[in-house]
Amino acid sequence: MNKFLLFFFICIFTKPLSANENVRFTIVYNNVPYNENLTTAWGMSCLIEFKDKYLLFDTGGDGSILLENMKKLEIDPKMIDIVILSHIHADHVDGLWSFLEENKNIVVYLPKSFPEDFKNRITNKEAMCVSIKKDTMIYEDIYSTGEMGGFWLKEQSLIIDIPKGLIVVTGCAHPGVVNIVKKAKEVLNKNVYMVLGGFHLMAYSEAEVNEIIKDLKELDVEKIAPSHCTGGRPIELFREAWGENFYDLGCGAVFEVDY
Repeated sequence: MNKFLLFFFICIFTKPLSANENVRFTIVYNNVPYNENLTTAWGMSCLIEFKDKYLLFDTGGDGSILLENMKKLEIDPKMIDIVILSHIHADHVDGLWSFLEENKNIVVYLPKSFPEDFKNRITNKEAMCVSIKKDTMIYEDIYSTGEMGGFWLKEQSLIIDIPKGLIVVTGCAHPGVVNIVKKAKEVLNKNVYMVLGGFHLMAYSEAEVNEIIKDLKELDVEKIAPSHCTGGRPIELFREAWGENFYDLGCGAVFEVDY
């Protein structure tokens, strides 16, 4: 192959890392308000744009609200390639069925512990279903922590690997947000740059929340974005602790993290 052809193929088939490249997050469904034009409801769903993939992390609890919020945000359900479900609770999975009516050409990644009838319902809709038990690479630089938690409830979180460190996306963090951060560090042997999602701290005392903040600071988490089931006062404590490195994660929030 001559030098011209070699250069041509390198240009076409490789994509150099650019300072302008980023991970983009859009909160499609959440009970915490942000964009007054969207409908808030108990639950969580986040669209993640990374490299050449569109991932929907959780689907909220009401499919009609999910799809209507997508429409208002100018998100076409057919653009989404992958759905990741964090855990079996209805406020994170019940929007899936309406979504599949709009786009069945996807792969749904869910914890292995999900009921078989739930998995069969996905495949009956002609979508693909992948069960995850252990930490797993879903796509280039995108990983699942694998199932975490006790006997009654298993949950997976998402890990996105960028040069600055790891971005960890949680559904409700039932296994504990500190434990999830430690697992992400263990899986990829890198620092956690950012954590976002539900932290499930509504019933925690202020002292307990401050202890979790202390632990996350000691783990060198640089940016934080708690929402959904975290609780109002805990969210404010995180805001105070992280200052300009705190991100609002209410319904309709959109932000980008540069590589």
